[in-house]
Amino acid sequence: MKIIDGQAIARAIHEQSKRRVQELAVNGMTPGLAVVLLGDDPASRSYVRAKDRICRELGLHSVKHELPEQTTQKELEDLVRALNGDKAIHGILVQSPPPAHIDERAITETIDPDKDVDGFHPANVAKLALDDPTGFVPCTPLGCQRLLAESGVEIQGAHVVVLGRSMIVGKPLALLLLRKGRDADATVTVVHSKSRHLEEITRSADILIAAIGRPEFVKAAHVREGAVVIDVGINRLEDPASERGYRLVGDVDFKAVAPKTAAITPVPGGVGPMTIAMLVSNTIEACVRSLGPHPGIDTPAA
Repeated sequence: MKIIDGQAIARAIHEQSKRRVQELAVNGMTPGLAVVLLGDDPASRSYVRAKDRICRELGLHSVKHELPEQTTQKELEDLVRALNGDKAIHGILVQSPPPAHIDERAITETIDPDKDVDGFHPANVAKLALDDPTGFVPCTPLGCQRLLAESGVEIQGAHVVVLGRSMIVGKPLALLLLRKGRDADATVTVVHSKSRHLEEITRSADILIAAIGRPEFVKAAHVREGAVVIDVGINRLEDPASERGYRLVGDVDFKAVAPKTAAITPVPGGVGPMTIAMLVSNTIEACVRSLGPHPGIDTPAA
């Protein structure tokens, strides 16, 4: 059983990103990412801080807009439109989830698709469905694919079962792995909490990707011997024995499942670091695309 180290793989991708930023600097360009956060959710605030720190370390222009929770829909949309017109900003991310009074879909649709480095604008979703490589792919699905590829897992021809059907992970990940070409060409089954014979289906997977949002939902009975398991979930469970009063677990019961697998991601330290790595990579790509055809600037690794 192999532990897939998402932190180590993310560090390697960051080094690639750093070199690309340096190449762009020679041409007088600095990729710029703007992150917008509403309210004081501790998890979101921590995540935004991590994004900002990594961007700065890699040489990107990083801007944080931390807005009060009572910010109106119009105020938020006006800010997004201003960022759309800011030539120093190549990527825009509005941290999810926003407060309940905000129409998140309307905000997503306000973002310029060419700056939608989170990959959720309808135009980018359509491009993913149409197998058009000019769109941006959501960061977590893209991170899952890179984890598998960098770990030497054979995706082509494999039966991948995706547990979860959200627009954040499940649906775009299924479309991504169904694409033709390197690190794709999989046979993909999407299942969810209402699927009949769930254990039977997940046990048929060569690669099982858990993104159902339920702590330790996947048990040993869900996994066949020798499968590869990617755990996208991150959940807090109360734990009085912990100094913080809680512990982080995934959607997979790691202790029960890991011994059966050929490879598995831990939580934390698996998919999480890859999401930020892909966000940075998408932002750099958005900057490159803003230049148009330009000799001497590398395109990203597939």
